Amino acid sequence: MVSFHAEVPEVLLASMRDFMAQHPNWDQYRLFQAALAGFLVQNGLNSRGVTRCYLANLFPAQAGFRSP
Repeated sequence: MVSFHAEVPEVLLASMRDFMAQHPNWDQYRLFQAALAGFLVQNGLNSRGVTRCYLANLFPAQAGFRSP
C-alpha cells in the first residue's frame, strides 16, 4: 500500500466529486486505481496484473478480472 499527498486542480477534483455523486458504487480509491492503471496500460506498460486491476475496477462484478 502506498500513501501520498497530491495537489489536484479544482476542476478535476470537482469532476471527481460529481462522478462519485452520480455513481455511488465508485469511491476515490477505486477511481484513482482505475485511472492510474488505465494510464499505465494506455502508455505501454505490459503487465497482466495492472491490466487486471484496471478491468477489475471497471467491471467489479466480473470475478474473472480479479487476481487469482
